[in-house]
Amino acid sequence: MGHKVVPVADDVWMMAREHPTSLRRSTQELADALEQRYGSRFAVWRTDEFVFGVRAGKLVLRTLGGADVPSPAVVLVRQVPGSMDHDREVTLLRHLERMGATLLNPLDAHLLCRNKIWQLQELALAGLPVPDTLSYATAPLEGVVRTADLGAPYVVKPVTGYQGNSVFLARGTRLLREIGPALAVTAPLVFQQYVAPSHGRDLRVLVVDGKVVAAYVRTSHNGALASNIAQGGVGSSCLGDYPRAESLAVLAARTLGLAIAGVDLLFTATDCFLICEVNSVPGWRPAMTAVVPAILDCVSRCLAAHSWALGETTGVVEQYRPADDVYLDG
Repeated sequence: MGHKVVPVADDVWMMAREHPTSLRRSTQELADALEQRYGSRFAVWRTDEFVFGVRAGKLVLRTLGGADVPSPAVVLVRQVPGSMDHDREVTLLRHLERMGATLLNPLDAHLLCRNKIWQLQELALAGLPVPDTLSYATAPLEGVVRTADLGAPYVVKPVTGYQGNSVFLARGTRLLREIGPALAVTAPLVFQQYVAPSHGRDLRVLVVDGKVVAAYVRTSHNGALASNIAQGGVGSSCLGDYPRAESLAVLAARTLGLAIAGVDLLFTATDCFLICEVNSVPGWRPAMTAVVPAILDCVSRCLAAHSWALGETTGVVEQYRPADDVYLDG
């Protein structure tokens, strides 16, 4: 892999972070599988390889060398939304969508997942169980931590954080009052209900095209709060062990319009689950061999839909919508 043939309109792309950021293991596995299936019709592109805009009233996309690049049919986005800048990567993805590409996942779904409050708004409105959560717009942090609605202990994290970074447990408001001035807050914080039975563990369910393809319990290292693999946690496969949680994950992915989703669920004392958050660019463990084939099938379905749309319309391609035959169990 690594060829950069200027593609034809039917190509499949993977869009990843700028150089020199390396591809995650799961992303590289997926890229290898896509290249094996599509050959020269597939390419990995980085966000720092393009210029784009409008020329003679038409949207254009070009390499840094000045070569015009036609829009592909499908773009598989593999940059975690939390690391996207609205005026940079988000604008590039929007440009691709407006040129007619189908994004997996759609840009609107990525944006929902980028902001933890945005996704909780949608999940709550859909009647799905989520933890009590509080955030703010421009209120001063010292005023927020004094609000009567904030009951300690609670989990604190950035509203646009990812991979468990900067997540900690505050057992009282005094701590936040003391360390508040030292926090490098570039975005609002989220104060979320502490669910004690799920301390240091959660359930990650992977959903592709409306079906559960993997599930595993993640456990933190040395009793830490965050169980993310990126923070040293370990995963144990449990596909089929929690059917109610898997059904809930399918509903969460559908609510946010995600073709590919990693849904993190919290264990409760009543054997129910709360949706902690939903990820639009999930990773997976090497043993989860059903994930890549499911994503390949999803890409194939989108390619077929794109070809049909070009034959039946004037070229306006519908964005991804989850399949109707979703997996519901329990």
